[in-house]
Amino acid sequence: MNRKFVRFANYVAEASGYPSVFAAAALTVIVWLVTGPMFRFSDTWQLVMNTLTSVITFLMVFLIQTSQNRDSTAIQAKLDELTRVTNAKNLFVGLEELSPDEIAEVRRQVHGHLERRRKSGAEPS
Repeated sequence: MNRKFVRFANYVAEASGYPSVFAAAALTVIVWLVTGPMFRFSDTWQLVMNTLTSVITFLMVFLIQTSQNRDSTAIQAKLDELTRVTNAKNLFVGLEELSPDEIAEVRRQVHGHLERRRKSGAEPS
């Protein structure tokens, strides 16, 4: 069941990024607007679109988040493995688990190191 959900979430997340899907959504809004005068811009007419967009948005948030979490975890595992097998500093493994302030401090250290290497004329490592 979990694999099927992941495949479905990835499919929906990828498919939702196509221009044709955007065009279909835009066409739906246009049709809804055009039918407004027919329904005298009634509360029901508004409720249909509000409900439709709320339900779709609610479901899409979870599907896209599933895909994003999976992608981020996979990328992080790959980066950790590259760090492990190279001469890179192992302090970067698990960096994603630090607080935002701790990550900002590591970034400052890295940028400071790169800046010192540039000023000394050495190639960045």
